[in-house]
Amino acid sequence: MDIQEVIRKTVTENPVVLYMKGSAQFPQCGFSGRAVQIIKACGVNRFTTVDVLADPEVRQGIKEFANWPTIPQLYIGGEFIGGSDIMYEMYQNGELQELLKPYANA
Repeated sequence: MDIQEVIRKTVTENPVVLYMKGSAQFPQCGFSGRAVQIIKACGVNRFTTVDVLADPEVRQGIKEFANWPTIPQLYIGGEFIGGSDIMYEMYQNGELQELLKPYANA
């Protein structure tokens, strides 16, 4: 399976996926840490994270998959949502809470 297929499988088989640097427990950059905090602030405690630092192929592949140059990247229901700045804006105006409501307290 090529890396694009692996990524597609990951984002479609898991309801909430965050491609990030590090893990939810130990984020390796401030943007990834903020993304985790935003997801948890929406009431979602169980979500899938993929550490892009663990595999250079994934790190490059996810940028190509979404045609988005930065990490972290959030996917909900297989759909690319955005990076930490977009997540923060959506959280501020309540959009992200609505998108994540079906997965809250799961």
